[in-house]
Amino acid sequence: MQEAHRSTKGAGITVAVIDSGVWAAHPDLKGAVLPGFDVLGKGDGRDDLEGHGTQMAGVIAGRGRSGGNGVLGIAPAAKILPVSPAGSPLVVSKAIDWAVEHGATVINMSFLTVGSDGLAVAIKKAAEADVVLVAGAGNGHEADADSVYPAAYPEVIAVGATDRAGKHASFSREGPQLDLSAPGADVVVANGDEGKPYERVEGTSVSAAIVSGAAALIRSEYPGLTAAQVVQALEAAAVDKGPAGRDDAYGYGELDLVAALDVAASLTPGSAASASTGTPPISGPEEDDSGIPPVAIAGIGVLVVAGVGVVLAFARRRSRSG
Repeated sequence: MQEAHRSTKGAGITVAVIDSGVWAAHPDLKGAVLPGFDVLGKGDGRDDLEGHGTQMAGVIAGRGRSGGNGVLGIAPAAKILPVSPAGSPLVVSKAIDWAVEHGATVINMSFLTVGSDGLAVAIKKAAEADVVLVAGAGNGHEADADSVYPAAYPEVIAVGATDRAGKHASFSREGPQLDLSAPGADVVVANGDEGKPYERVEGTSVSAAIVSGAAALIRSEYPGLTAAQVVQALEAAAVDKGPAGRDDAYGYGELDLVAALDVAASLTPGSAASASTGTPPISGPEEDDSGIPPVAIAGIGVLVVAGVGVVLAFARRRSRSG
């Protein structure tokens, strides 16, 4: 992250967080949260009764605080557009439509729901509007086989979780829908509870938020790229793990933030690679089986809570979907 932040911190990018709302007054999110929308007409999204949306917002765009304290997100200069709640396909469809209409160029969806014709249409319209769509693949304890959306839609980057050793996390759902993996175990995140501002979690929700933050960095640094090219950069730069090529445990591999920015640079208009229809070959850093691999820079160091460095993860938070 430190290396990536030398060139971009996500300025000028709005990331919609469709979730439980975002506690805009969290010390690490002051100035980061725009007035949003509650589909059910209960406010503007800047309150969070569950804490989950605040966690995701901090992973994506936490500002951090002086003295090395607080949550520093993947894209700490990006803006968060909170849209709530994350629930039925109808509600989620309306949330996606509103987010696109109000300027989001990345949409984070760290939840699962069932599919519907209306939701499929909303997802397709967002993709056609050049929005990068990211969703958590879900956790293994979620037994409902029908609740695999929005991650299962082809227009969405479905993100699974890796553990602190860079291996597939045991709780992370596998399947043909998986596109990418990112850190997702033993993570301290900003919380929406004023009495408990931080919490340790695990799950694919935060893995998705990490990828949303990475997409925001690319969109900020290379605004001429389309959403499809941003996705191409993220997937081409991923560190291949498991069987060669895409597989159901890692997708195309684990996120490499710096390499993704390098691939994005090669796709900008006028570059040699931008004239090619193929995905440029990428050689990622070698994995270190004895600990956290170099690729985990995309998640390691994102958070510094009371001086303690941590990785990020999806809130598997006591049985919540996502």
